Amino acid sequence: MGAHDPTARSPTSPVIALIQRVSEARVEVDSHTVGRIGTGILALVAVERDDTPARAERLLERVLAYRVFPDAAGRMNRSLTDVNGGLLLVPNFTLAADTAKGTRPGFSPAAPPEAAERRFAALLNLARERHGDVQGGSFGAHMRVHLVNDGPVTFRLTA
Repeated sequence: MGAHDPTARSPTSPVIALIQRVSEARVEVDSHTVGRIGTGILALVAVERDDTPARAERLLERVLAYRVFPDAAGRMNRSLTDVNGGLLLVPNFTLAADTAKGTRPGFSPAAPPEAAERRFAALLNLARERHGDVQGGSFGAHMRVHLVNDGPVTFRLTA
């Protein structure tokens, strides 16, 4: 039996979100704010070639239910849904980068731009159906993301 390569990608790579608990966050395009939340979660989202709607839906379920907010005892036992916080979804293809070798990232795992834009838009629409305060970044735009990470609390979620 050969050695397992921990950097090898599965043929069905997961949908990826880097989530950060924030006290506030906003995203700007050309000096105009396109999304803003108060207390909540900023989620940088990567769409990969093999992602499916079912996996994107599972990722959203995890983001909404992941317990990153403190309870009365100060333990992370409350979810975004529990605290009725804001959700700022920002497309970020660089999270899909292959960084296993060398000093330059490879982006072949990322979905092609047209497919990624459709899948991100579908995820954003689904989030808006399931949660109250949902904002989004602009796909393909150069964005400036401003945030106050509360903790800091940052997790990489996959589905």
